[in-house]
Amino acid sequence: MRIDNRTARTLWLASQGLAAAPTGPLDLMGIVRRLGFVQLDSIQVVARAHHHILWSRNQNYREPMLDRVLGRPDGVFEHFTHDASILPMETLPVWRRQFERKRVQLDGASWFRSMPDAEGRAAIRSRIAEEGPLSTHAFDTKVVGRKEMWSRPPHKLALDYMWYTGELATSHRINFTKFYDLAERIFPADLRARAVPDVDRVDALCDMALDRLGVATPGEIKAFWDAADRGEVAAWAARAQERLRPVEVQGASGDWLPALAPADIAARVDALTGPTTRLRILNPFDPAVRDRARLARLFGFDYRVEMFVPAAKRVWGYYVFPILEGHRFVGRIEVKADRRKGVLTVPNLWTEPGVAWPVARHDRLDAELSRFARLVGADRVVR
Repeated sequence: MRIDNRTARTLWLASQGLAAAPTGPLDLMGIVRRLGFVQLDSIQVVARAHHHILWSRNQNYREPMLDRVLGRPDGVFEHFTHDASILPMETLPVWRRQFERKRVQLDGASWFRSMPDAEGRAAIRSRIAEEGPLSTHAFDTKVVGRKEMWSRPPHKLALDYMWYTGELATSHRINFTKFYDLAERIFPADLRARAVPDVDRVDALCDMALDRLGVATPGEIKAFWDAADRGEVAAWAARAQERLRPVEVQGASGDWLPALAPADIAARVDALTGPTTRLRILNPFDPAVRDRARLARLFGFDYRVEMFVPAAKRVWGYYVFPILEGHRFVGRIEVKADRRKGVLTVPNLWTEPGVAWPVARHDRLDAELSRFARLVGADRVVR
């Protein structure tokens, strides 16, 4: 089966919840389940990444709504995919392999060597057991030796180690500060007790990744959760042949790439309708653009985040949002919010080469900026 480029773009946007207009009744957990995970990020130039990602799927979403489902039995939990993320609570039985993988990785990590030993970690755990959820601010150990950019005090390393390995879990956040609690007080007992053989966990994770990707290479399936290695993904592909269909996908440059798809890919393609023409400002960490190589191959859109690039070496800027319209990216924009003053400002707008920007497109951008402003409580846009 060959999937032409426009169809591949539409399939990807539909899989990501970006093909339809972001309106109608809000089903927050439905969005999270559809995406599989939502990346968390502390940077708040307009809205933090996780809030923006959810808002992009339904613009009735508002920031306090995520806090209400964090740690709930029918809600979400926090852990580490390719980065810190929220995941549907029901994925916990298969996700426990990631706790095990992180333990192996961190036990050999040089930057965890200053972490307290097992006795020291047990003392931290005992405090949490007695006092309830605690943040890093409840402890007072200091960084020993030279302080580097990513240095963390010993107690913070211990808290993170126990969080990565599933001994602790996020109970809630206050101004994005994480509060750690005992995992058994956050994770439902029935999910903790459910034993799943590791091969079945790998199969489930790969199946779920491909379902959300629509079509993908084995490397893209591995990168989706970052919870299995290449050999494990290859072994899954061999076991899952009856559930898979080999396809060729056309890139933006016209080349064809072999990939895998779910067995029902033909029905998925037949059910596609054209994506909404509504202009969308996406977050730099949106799952639709996170895999830069996939983004460039499907859309011909060369995009990168430059937060950690020295200012003099940036091509675009510190925090630049891609602009999606229909099935293509038509530009990128720098937007900043002053919540105290209730103002959204637009320092820069860059249009994509070969994309005309008539008055109608600028009008659609103005409409999206007005909607974006409402997300953060701003009542004025300065462009």
